[in-house]
Amino acid sequence: MALADSVPGVSGGTIAFILGFYDDFIDSLNSIISGKRLDRIKAFKFISKIGIGWTVGFILSAIFITSIFENNIYEINSLFLGFIIASIPLIVKSERKNLKINKMNLLYLLIGMIIVIAITYFNPITSSGSSLSVRIDNLNLLLIVYIFISGMIAISAMVLPGISGSTMLLIFGLYTPMLNAINQVIKFKFEYLPGFIIFGFGILVGLFVTVRTVRSLLRKFRGQTMYCIIGLMIGSIYAVIMAPKSLEIPMPPLSIDTFKFVFFAIGCILVPTLEKVKATLKSKDSNVVNKCSI
Repeated sequence: MALADSVPGVSGGTIAFILGFYDDFIDSLNSIISGKRLDRIKAFKFISKIGIGWTVGFILSAIFITSIFENNIYEINSLFLGFIIASIPLIVKSERKNLKINKMNLLYLLIGMIIVIAITYFNPITSSGSSLSVRIDNLNLLLIVYIFISGMIAISAMVLPGISGSTMLLIFGLYTPMLNAINQVIKFKFEYLPGFIIFGFGILVGLFVTVRTVRSLLRKFRGQTMYCIIGLMIGSIYAVIMAPKSLEIPMPPLSIDTFKFVFFAIGCILVPTLEKVKATLKSKDSNVVNKCSI
């Protein structure tokens, strides 16, 4: 999940969805926020198992990705496109009972696409080709609010089985700046710490606000919500194509000439591989249960 959350493309929620524990993940987050004492204890045990691995994985991936992202932007973005495109049919397959085709549901698909494309096109970073830094000497009231709101939206995306929080940061032009800030804080360069803390508060507020909403939507309007999620994923293809413009030194968007097919193919292969891992684990669990019952 951490590896997925740290790169624009597939969210950690998608990984949880593909591996079959997404509903438990959302229910546990909701129980920690507003559940009864026994439910909170049970949820905390479940979340802590994921949380420890997620924290370690995210720190390691942030260090690794920061060092290669700008130098290999077109290879990485081709990989991200593979992640996104391969994930869509898996989600459609898993949710085929809920994805009833009608004009209203297709409208939710269109809304999801428009949201991501509009944010990408009109945000001041990718539209102007300028870049920003979250160093303390660059912070002002407008940037502080922008970082805070971006953190809220990013965590909202991370808990959805679709567009990743990193993709949302990419859309808002904060992906590279926040990865760089995390990397610098790890190296004890604390001029980036205030921006990181502001982002962290945005994540906490976003988590409290959105988890219950997402849980409610998935329970009451799962089909419509999944159509919107798929629309977000389709729209995120445009965000990934435009990603090079958000670098500290802006580069041209991904094009046919800079597209790397080998990396795209790797991304397309990795996601179905996770699906097969899920099926294998389920098969082993079933065999164990059958043996115990015998």
